[in-house]
Amino acid sequence: MMCSPKFTNRLLAAVLVVCGVTAGSSALANEAVTVQLKWVPQAQFAGYYVAAAKGYYKAEGLDVTIKPGGPDISPVQVIAGKQADVVVNWMPDALAAREAGVPLVNIAQVFNQSGLMLTCKKSSGVNSPKDFKGKTLGVWYGGNEYPFLNWMSKLGYKTDSDIKILKQGFNVDPLLQNQAACISTMIYNEYWQVIDAGVKEKDLVTFFYEKEGVASLEDGLYVLEPNLKDPAFVARMGKFLKATLKGWNDAVKDPEGAAKAVVAADTSGSSSLKVQKRQMENVAKLITNAGTKKIGYLEPAAYERTVKVLLAGGSDPVIKKDPGKAGYTHAVWDAAQK
Repeated sequence: MMCSPKFTNRLLAAVLVVCGVTAGSSALANEAVTVQLKWVPQAQFAGYYVAAAKGYYKAEGLDVTIKPGGPDISPVQVIAGKQADVVVNWMPDALAAREAGVPLVNIAQVFNQSGLMLTCKKSSGVNSPKDFKGKTLGVWYGGNEYPFLNWMSKLGYKTDSDIKILKQGFNVDPLLQNQAACISTMIYNEYWQVIDAGVKEKDLVTFFYEKEGVASLEDGLYVLEPNLKDPAFVARMGKFLKATLKGWNDAVKDPEGAAKAVVAADTSGSSSLKVQKRQMENVAKLITNAGTKKIGYLEPAAYERTVKVLLAGGSDPVIKKDPGKAGYTHAVWDAAQK
């Protein structure tokens, strides 16, 4: 039979069944999107939680599932296993994965500044990078080690002799317990854990990767390259990005509101409003284009700088070949502007 739109509401359900459409079918449901975060619920990902809490995803016709990360969760493995449509990841890990055979492509760059730094106790004798020699330095692995290894190569330090690497857990214990002279910290998280533990800021010295000229792009959004050949996928990601960036703009403008959204989304109950608000205030420093038309846009020059940093690793660079423009696309960002 022909399906005409000129049916009364009373007959609508019966008509939909005859036409092969039921109330639970995808024709009536919002489009599903699953995003895998890089870490546990915290203000580092506030934009996604704000977008969900304020209904921005639903307004775009999306049903978004936000999957928390953790110490045993690799965004690369999750998306390679088709368990997510898009992941939050750092560019060094993403490009290394791409070279290893997982075709990740950056579709948006939320953080346009790096928040990574090495935090050291002055009492350890470290006051400048030249003091690293002979010291134990805490380093995160699981894809987070690449900027550090590149930095050490640039300084001329051999990581198997000149310095001792402590594979750092995602805590600050090695510094507090004097197991390491320096540890990896983020400006919005671990650094403040050190302060909260009772160490005074005047007793610390920090080295920002951004200021040391070895920073690489951090929290960006990545998808699998083959999916970008599907116009419907690009359009769906465009809607997702549009709502996400709206969430991020709100989060930067209202850190307390963002913190509330994060705390509400943390089913573990471990988040506190005070800590998440402070974290959001520091995360905001890494999104310097918030509130502008350029938020989320990956600047080609910034991408090229990161690639250059990753290639400059001496005998053991993070990546061996320049992926060129294949490593990113503006198609989704452009779609999000509509």
